[in-house]
Amino acid sequence: MQNAPCKKIHIVRSVGSGKTALAQLLSHKLKVPHYELDNMMWERTHEGDKRRSEEDRKKCLYHIASSKEWIIEGVHYTWVNESFNGADLIIFLDTHYPKKIWFIIKRYVLQKAKIEKANYASTFSIFIKMFQWNANFEKQSKPEILHILRTSYNDKLIIVKKREEIEHFIC
Repeated sequence: MQNAPCKKIHIVRSVGSGKTALAQLLSHKLKVPHYELDNMMWERTHEGDKRRSEEDRKKCLYHIASSKEWIIEGVHYTWVNESFNGADLIIFLDTHYPKKIWFIIKRYVLQKAKIEKANYASTFSIFIKMFQWNANFEKQSKPEILHILRTSYNDKLIIVKKREEIEHFIC
């Protein structure tokens, strides 16, 4: 991994962990397009978000994962084997819980002030749900994801607590 540049990177973690910011940073640095799994899961329309069918989201993922270069990020893990299998590098962001809480609050304030753009309606209800999703992630999803990644993809997995640690693997 360290000798050849990684051109297919999958970043995994829950809301507020810095996935999108990291994907944007790596995308800029490596000149590789990045994609959010939420945009494959949800069809964004003027009337609101509509959940895509399993077939449609898998088609979206297949189209991206079969290209030469990509950075895919998101919390989803049950339907993304295509990108896990194709990745040169899988980054699991193990952001400290208090830092994620801060990121969620900061994001909400920036979105409400129209400083940061959101792919979804930035409502107070969604804001509260983000804390619930994070708590659920820590208790249920995190152990499941780590088990899957360590069992099947350990040779291309890095677990990162701080963004600075990634520089070692990307350079």
